[in-house]
Amino acid sequence: MPSARDTRNRIKGVESTRQITRAMQLVATSKMNRAQGAVRATRPYADKISEVLRHLANALPSEEGLHPLFETRRERNVALVVLSTNRGLCGALNTNVARRALEFAEEAGAGEEESEMSMVGVGKVGIRMLGRSLPVVASFLEVPDRPRITDVMPIARLVVDGFESREFDAVHVVYPKFVNTLTQRPEHVQLLPVKRPEALEAGERRPDYIYEPNAETVLNMLLPRYVEMYLYRLVLETAASEQSARMVAMRNATDNASDLIDELTLSYNRQRQASITNEMIDIAAGANALAQ
Repeated sequence: MPSARDTRNRIKGVESTRQITRAMQLVATSKMNRAQGAVRATRPYADKISEVLRHLANALPSEEGLHPLFETRRERNVALVVLSTNRGLCGALNTNVARRALEFAEEAGAGEEESEMSMVGVGKVGIRMLGRSLPVVASFLEVPDRPRITDVMPIARLVVDGFESREFDAVHVVYPKFVNTLTQRPEHVQLLPVKRPEALEAGERRPDYIYEPNAETVLNMLLPRYVEMYLYRLVLETAASEQSARMVAMRNATDNASDLIDELTLSYNRQRQASITNEMIDIAAGANALAQ
């Protein structure tokens, strides 16, 4: 049984740990608010570029002359972009993403058309967890906590060039979708080929735009920007999910530390009380011995 001194030293150690986890919780909360704000700020631009892309695709007379990024092929070689974090201490976030990536790889390999899967890793943890299961063709480890579009452009350029050169027949992404502060759900989306926008509905007014030099040229210039923006939004979702998961994990750790301190304090008080009682018994026994 530990002594009262050992219990007191353990209480001090847990209190130090609680201070660290509480500080990390506050930092994660601040970063989470900024990340959520960045996600909300990109939505108007993302919605508008999707709208313009839809109008451009419908302005062309036929599918001939469309950008190669619209081309649908048999998926023999598939690139899987896995978005994870560079640090741990964020609960089961990276584990769930890795599990979803492996599930997708198994589904692709078990289909009627077996596909060779290669991984484009974004984040150190995901690469460390999946590096032995999936061949890594590229890794990006320097994406900051507050990513900018310039941080995502090299990733988008890699997958776009690989798709256009037919190195990849399709590009998929697995990322942690930010649902709310308590929920981050691993999701899978197809990045390339770009899905052809739906046709304008009956009665929907066609915008009276004049494209210079023509709609096809504008579409070919806009489509790579659309891929960059789509991927950028997923990276922002990952950043928001990371900070939310870390805030919840550190809050739980702080609460657990507080509960443990309460238990240790109660045990320490009992040990002190037992020690004092034993000393009083010894004094009384000594006094009785002297009186006799």
